[in-house]
Parts: sequence; C-alpha cells; structure tokens
Amino acid sequence: MAQETAYIGLGSNLGNRRQYLDNALKMLSEASQVELGRVSDFIETAALGGKSQQPDYLNAVAEFKTSLEPEDLHKKLIEIENSLGRERKGKWASRTIDLDLLLFGDHVINTDKLTVPHKQMHLRSFVLKGLSQLNPELIHPVMEVSAGELLSRLNGCDFAINPDVPQLISIAGNIGVGKTTLAKKLAEYFSCEILYEPYDTNPFLPEVYAGKNELSLDSQLYFLTRRVKQLSPDCLLSNQVYVSDYIFDKELIYARALLDSKQLALYEDIYEPLSKNVCNPVLVIYMHDSAGGCLDRIHNRNRPYEQRIELEFLEKIAEYYECLFEGWKKSPVIKITTSDLDYKNQNSVEKILEQISFYVTIEK
Repeated sequence: MAQETAYIGLGSNLGNRRQYLDNALKMLSEASQVELGRVSDFIETAALGGKSQQPDYLNAVAEFKTSLEPEDLHKKLIEIENSLGRERKGKWASRTIDLDLLLFGDHVINTDKLTVPHKQMHLRSFVLKGLSQLNPELIHPVMEVSAGELLSRLNGCDFAINPDVPQLISIAGNIGVGKTTLAKKLAEYFSCEILYEPYDTNPFLPEVYAGKNELSLDSQLYFLTRRVKQLSPDCLLSNQVYVSDYIFDKELIYARALLDSKQLALYEDIYEPLSKNVCNPVLVIYMHDSAGGCLDRIHNRNRPYEQRIELEFLEKIAEYYECLFEGWKKSPVIKITTSDLDYKNQNSVEKILEQISFYVTIEK
C-alpha cells in the first residue's frame, strides 16, 4: 500500500521508563516498511484508572511513515511490547511498555482486534499534548475536531469513561445564555431525563431580584438543598445519561454575587459538607455569550421576576464562570458560543450532539 502517516502513543511506568521508550522507538525505526519521524517531548503523568497506587507513567507520541497495513503495524507493536517484557495483567495494570496505534492517516477501523482512532484518546491530555506538539491542526477523523481543540477541553487533565457512575452532562453558563434550550435537545438525542433548575418553585427568588437582599440567603439555601437532592447518588443510576440545565458549582458563583459577607460565611459552612454528596458531571457544556446578548434574551422571554436583572450583574456572573472553568479539573468541558448555534440548522445541531456523545457511555 502507499505510505501513510501514523501516530503511536508510548508509555511506561515500570523500571527504567525512558530506556523502555527509547528501545521501543529504536525497534520501530528498524522495522521493515516503517520510517520514524518526529517524537514529542516526554511527559510524566499519574497512572489513570485502577484501584491501587501505581508508579507514574512516562509518555510520548511518535510520528511514522509506513507502507504496512494498519493490522500489520498493530501486530508489530504487540511484538515489540512482548520483546520488552510487557505482561498483560489487565486494562489498568502497570507495564514496562505500552504502544497504542492512535491514528493511521484518516482511516477509521473498528474490528475485534483494532480500533483506530484510539477510542479514548480524546480524553487523554498526555496523548493530545504530544499530538498537538507534532501537528496541532491534526484532525480527529471521526470527531472532526483538531487535536488542539480536543486538548483545550481537558484543561491539562486525563479522564476515562466510567460506566459505573451516572453519565451526568451539566450545562453551565450565564442567565439567558440558552442552557435549557440545549438541555432539551440533548435529552431528546439521548432519550434521557432533564434535571431542571428549580427556578419556578423558589418562593424567595422574585423578591431577591426585586431588591430584597435580606432574602438572598434564603433563596440560595433553597437552591442548594434542592440541587443536592436532585444530584444525589441515591437518585441517579450508574451508566444512565442525565442532563442538567445547570452545574452544581454555580451555587458558589451566585452566593458570592448575591450575599453579604456574613451571609456568605454561613452559606459556605453549609455548602461545604453538602457539596460532597452530589454526583460530578462526566462532561460540562459551557455556554458562552456576551452579557448584552444574555440580557436581550432575558427581556425577550419576559419572565416577570427577571426583568430587573441588570447588565452589571450579568457581567459579574460571567467573570465568575470564567474563573471557575480556568481551574476546572472534574471533567472535560466543551465550550459553545451561543451566537454560533443555529437550532434551525439540523446538521449543525447534530454535529454538536454527536461531539457530546463521545464523552459518555450509554446503556445498550
């Protein structure tokens, strides 16, 4: 066959890790019909998955030119692993060497023995950093997104799809940014339940928006207790998709925006233990738009209790959200600009929904 460009992920967390990686690269470069190209920087990461403490991994990504068929290249990788003492004791076991075929040109392969692109590479920062260093514009042939964009969704973290937890997709963003509209689209796509913000049942909220600041703490505690109940592990089933039109961590955003110092101190004392009793999302959709655009939507939807919301308040909330996601480590985050969404364009909407589906596991 004609030469193709392939990318291989290398990792080791036993013995002389760098030596194992160097040996694997040397053996690959000496293989027939394989031409070694560039190699990324070596990256050290904590072991992912598994229940026991493991040594840290040393990882890299290598670029190759090859005229081998994908299946033959995969067999060569297994041969090299075996020759370097790889013992196959389970998915999360430590290993002298791990060689994963990440990409093979733009080929999409799904067989019993080989899946290309690697099915969870979009969840691994250590893989995407290497790919982005070698070729940041490299496009994932299934997700149709660049390695650089996929990397930005992880904020430097590594994740694994875990069917043993509820597959909670949380939509975050300012008031009026369009969270509930997207939540309904997602619920339809996944045939799943929506967990709505309890705005309409909060008896204090209209008065808070009307300027009665003394009721702000009551309003925030109402939201807190309802959301803790909604997101309790006792209420959400593992391996089942749920969509919430809010993110639990917004509780502190609005508390800091609405409460005075004494109210906030009391609220934080209550928040801290309760926050440990909620399910974390497996994916966050962060919807973003200008504060002015959000205010226009607020006026257009004409909820009476929201009509006193001011631009300055929305700008403050937007700043808090940006700070939250700058340091976000709990899950991948897909950022969507609301003005780029066209719900009348079904193809555009379906592409977004398909992107989201790569980050959850669905009961079959």
